[in-house]
Order: sequence, then C-alpha cells, then structure tokens
Amino acid sequence: MSEHHKRRTIARDVSWLSFNARVLQEAADPNVPLKERIRFLGIFSNNLDEFFRVRVATLKRMIQLGTKANMHLETDPQQILDEIQMIVLNQQSEFNRIWEVVQNEMKEHKIFLRTEKELNASQQEFVRNYFDEEVSPNIIPLMIENIPEFPTLRDKSIYLAVVMWKKESALNKKYALIEVPSRLLGRFLLLPASDGEHDIILLEDVIRFNLPEIFFFFGYDQYKSHVFKVTRDAEIDIDSDVSTSFIQRFTKGLRNRRKGKPVRFVYDHEMDPGLLEYLIRRLHLTKRDNLIPGGRIHNFRHFMDFPEQVFKEKRTRKKPFYHPLLAEDRISDVIMKRDVMLHLPYHSFRPIIDLLREAAFDPDVTTIKITCYRLAQQSRVINSLINAARNGKQVTVMLELRARFEEEANLEWQARLEEEGVKVLVEIPNMKVHAKICMIRKKVKDGQVVFGFVSTGNLNERTARVYADHCLLTSNSRIMADVNRVFNFLEQPKTGGHFLKNCDTIFPSPHIVRKKLHDLIDSEIKQAQKNKPSGILLKMNSLSDEDLIQKLYEAARAGVPIKLIVRGIFCMLSEYKKFKKPVKAISIVDEYLEHARVWVFHNKGKEKVYISSADWMLRNLEHRVEVTCPVWNPEIKKELKDILNIQLQDNVKARKLNNGLSNEYVRTKNKKVRSQLETYNYLYKKILNPIETRSN
Repeated sequence: MSEHHKRRTIARDVSWLSFNARVLQEAADPNVPLKERIRFLGIFSNNLDEFFRVRVATLKRMIQLGTKANMHLETDPQQILDEIQMIVLNQQSEFNRIWEVVQNEMKEHKIFLRTEKELNASQQEFVRNYFDEEVSPNIIPLMIENIPEFPTLRDKSIYLAVVMWKKESALNKKYALIEVPSRLLGRFLLLPASDGEHDIILLEDVIRFNLPEIFFFFGYDQYKSHVFKVTRDAEIDIDSDVSTSFIQRFTKGLRNRRKGKPVRFVYDHEMDPGLLEYLIRRLHLTKRDNLIPGGRIHNFRHFMDFPEQVFKEKRTRKKPFYHPLLAEDRISDVIMKRDVMLHLPYHSFRPIIDLLREAAFDPDVTTIKITCYRLAQQSRVINSLINAARNGKQVTVMLELRARFEEEANLEWQARLEEEGVKVLVEIPNMKVHAKICMIRKKVKDGQVVFGFVSTGNLNERTARVYADHCLLTSNSRIMADVNRVFNFLEQPKTGGHFLKNCDTIFPSPHIVRKKLHDLIDSEIKQAQKNKPSGILLKMNSLSDEDLIQKLYEAARAGVPIKLIVRGIFCMLSEYKKFKKPVKAISIVDEYLEHARVWVFHNKGKEKVYISSADWMLRNLEHRVEVTCPVWNPEIKKELKDILNIQLQDNVKARKLNNGLSNEYVRTKNKKVRSQLETYNYLYKKILNPIETRSN
C-alpha cells in the first residue's frame, strides 16, 4: 500500500474497476436469484464497455498529448493503463469462471443455451426458417482479405469472423466478416423444446448454422467462425467552428462516434491465428490497444435482457407503493401545506407524473419549468409537458443533450417539444446541466404560489423502479425562490452568473457548493479540536475530488467521526494511522442502484441535512449545474437519517472500502440486515401508521 500512500489517493480508474468488481460479486453470489445473476453479468459487461469508451479513451488521448495532460493525474497515464490491463484480464477470468457456474445452474433449471452443433432435427428446421425469413435480409457478408478499404466496424456491435476452405486444399483460405444484427432482431431466439425444457440459441449461432448456405456458391466445405467486438473512443470531438450551431455539431459528432479510434479489441481466444493477425493489422491495432482474449460469447451486455419467460422463479422484488400522504388529495394541495419526500423506488414515481398532469390541466397554473437529463423512451413526463403547452401554459424545459449515450433520444425529444410550442433550452457552453428541479407557478386569490421539487435522480419512470433516490416535493418559498434563480441562470447563462451567487438556501454548482462544503467541514473540525461532539455522514455515488478528500483527511486527523456510504468511485484512503478515529466507509451494491446523495453534518447538535444531485467529483463541482438543497422538515430529516443508519448497519450487501480495494463483505454477529429490504419495511410501516406520519 505504500505506493498508494505516496499518492495520498487511489487512482480514479483503478477505484472504478474495483466498483465493477462489486457488481461481479453480485453475479457470483448464490443467494441472488439466477435471473438476476445473469443480469449482473450483463451490467458488469456494459459498465466495462462504457469504461473503455470513455475513460481508457481519455487516458490514451492524454498519452498522445504528452505531459500537459498529466496535470490532472498524479500518476503517469501509461502506468494507469498498464494497471487497468492487468485488472481487466483478471476480472475477465473471474467473469468466465462465474459464467461457467451460472451455466451449470441454468442446466439444473432446464435452461440450455444451444450452439449450432447441438440442435435436434426440428430445431434445425426452425433455425433454417428463421434465418431465411428474418436474418438473411438483415446481413451483408463481406469478403475481406482483398478489400483495399477495410470497413468501419461499429461500436456496440458484434461481428462474426469466418474462415473457409476446402478439405483437399487447406492452405487456400478465405476470410469473411458478418455484422450480427442484434439491434434489429435481439440476441436470443427461443427454440422448440421438449416439455419443461427451455432451449435458447444466440443470434450469431443461428448465422453459424447457416454459413454453408450463405457461402454455398464458393463450394467450400470447411468453416470456422469466431465472434469479436471493437470498443471505440466515445469522446465527441466537437470542432469549435462557431458558425455551425451546437446541435448541428452534435449530430455530426454522433456520426463521428462510429469512427472513433478503437480502444479495445475483444476476441474469442480460439480464433484462427492467421485471421486474428490479419484483423489486428487491418484495424491498425498494436499490443498496447487492450487486445483481450475472451470466451465464445461477447457483448454480454445483451444478457441484461435475457428472456424472462424461461425462469420459474417469480420476481422477488416488492412493488413500489404510493406515499401515504399523497394517497387521497391532489398532489399540489398536499404540498401547499407541507413538504413530502419520495424515497424511490420504494415509493411509486407516479406522484411526480400526477403533479405534472395536474399542473397541465389546472386553469390557474401559468408556468412550468423543469430540467430533464435522462428520459424514458415513452416519457409520460414529456407527454404531461406537451399537454400543458397545448393548454396554454408557458412551459420551459432544460434538456441536457449531452447526457452520455442518450444524445440521439434527447435530440428527438427536443424536436417534439419545440413543435408543441415548448421553450427548450439546450446549451450552456462547457457545462452540463445535471440538476433535477421543477417549478410550477399558480395564481391564487391574493397573488401567486410556486411549488415543485428538487430531486437526486432523473425524471425517468423506467429507471425510477431500480434507482434509489430522494425527491423533495415542496412549496417552501425560500427553496422555490432559489429554484427560480437557477432557472433564470439557465435561461441566460452568459450574463446570469449572479443568479446562482444570490441563492439563499440552495448551494448550486458550479463552484459555490465547494466553498459551502469547506465551511461545513471546517466547523466540524473546530468542534473536534475543542473536544466537542462533531460528525460527518455522507452518502453519494462517487468521491474523487482531490481537494475535498484532503479536507476529509484534515477532519479525520482532527478527530471528527466520519461515515461514508459510496456506491462507485472511491479515491480516498479510508485507513490511515494519523486519523484519530477510524473512518467507516462502505459501498452497497444490491438489487437497486444506490443513486442518492445525502449529506449530514452534526452542527453542534442542530444537524444540517442536504440532498443533492452532485457527487464529490471535479466535474460535478466545477463543470455542471447542480443543486444541493437543505432538508428542514424534522420528520423528513429523521426519515433520511433512519434510512442512512439502516444502510450503515447492512451486513449482507455492504462491502468495506479499504485501502486495498479488497471489497470484503461487512459481516457482523448481529442479526442480518439487508438494507434495501429493511428500508422497504421501514417505509411500508408508515402506511400502516398514517396518523403518526400526518402530524407535522
């Protein structure tokens, strides 16, 4: 560990891989239902793809740029890339081991992945017909050994590399390439099977089975084929040509993404050596380009959508329930009287939709303003906003086009909203809008009222079923005045910086939140130095900001008790001899994705509690518009703290975040606490005791 101690922090990318290892642990856990374990293998794979597309690509660009780019890293980027390569290869073999175990378990459940060589006569007939009707029109085989211009291979696609020859002249081999059309047809085909059994074939194996038909006119009788994929650099290098508008540049950037430089080449380790050598040469790859030998199956991310109908085990996930305070009255009427906190996904997301629907039809509502980052494909949020515009409301939507990998969908939403007369804000130069806020203005007898919400999560009804977030519904005039200031800034970002500075209760990013956090940590340090009670409890997705980590070190050395619940990247060294009290740092990876940010400061016994859209990362603090909002309602404060305390007691799904990144599970002799189940039960009880929850 001395290497890390010299660094004072853990390299961000190494820490991220350690998080993905926790996802892999879920796939390995025999207590997790089989269907979910397959899904976790898919999530692990999808995460790793994105990591290569974005982070590895960035490190490679830093190496090309030379020393200037090293400013952001204490360690040489090449050294980090070498470390990544080692870790990824180890994780790949662990992945393969788990996949073997999972396949054996699938067999016990009578679920079989059949290859093209394992089909009985009726299945062969079925696969032939399916190929002729569905697959054949959607593939274009390319003979590649003589083509002058090698085709651009698409990121997120898998390819079948084929070698063919005649038995009597094995030296005369031909190479071909087929893109597997999984985007159009899906990856899995259910085969006819005997009673009680489920046989599934992968799309690439359907193609393999039909290779003799595809290439019959060459007269070959021997075929070998192997899957590979290329991961490309996802950074969109938007040229700074000022005359083209941002959106045109963006659409161009999406087209360019397909041409991004390859940053990883994953192939079946049994691939014909001549063909492998040929592909590496034609793709201009070198040994330094993360050439990763794998098994027969690639693009495992599709396994997140493994056919559900083959599993006997029914969903164990409990249904979300409606918040008891919102069950009887109109949402807006309730939040005029008091604050309500939705704890998703335990509480239903419906009240957020209902609130927007009510506003769309309420004749006294004049204005709706909202920020949207990632939206569901069939977004009821958008439908409500369109209805509001049709009903004559002034609707303003800040649509973040740069939500990574969601840009195409968001461009389509923009076109639809603008057609309906909605004012769409899209661009703040060099800054993403990541705040999750909404304000609704309504006429009342003696003037007007403003109400809305501040949330830690996206307005996406699909992900709201699996992302654990908090959403504060409020009509508090101080909070809503600040939400209004943030919208004023979004509407005039070039000249409106003063709106953010004038916020009275909300701490916005960029910049302002950092100073506030320094002040909050400093006041805990002062208390600890006087031997008075102090404490910091933080929950977030990622902790990597160098400056704030140093501040937490200072607090720990002064004796402030620090407790951290961090799901993903964690660059702080939690174990250090100079800390007066040990820092407790855990990560919870379970059925729901822990997405919320909650910060609690002891504050001389008058605790300050905040919810935020921001992680403690440089980008969230300096290069994004974020909102951190105080929670004042004593009952909601208690709820948030109770939920955090349940998580701190987790001894089933919590892992220690130690200096060695070992991801050991927290195990204690106390009764088992699986925090996500306990949180559900804790909140569900409040439905049964509505009297207690309705008191202010």
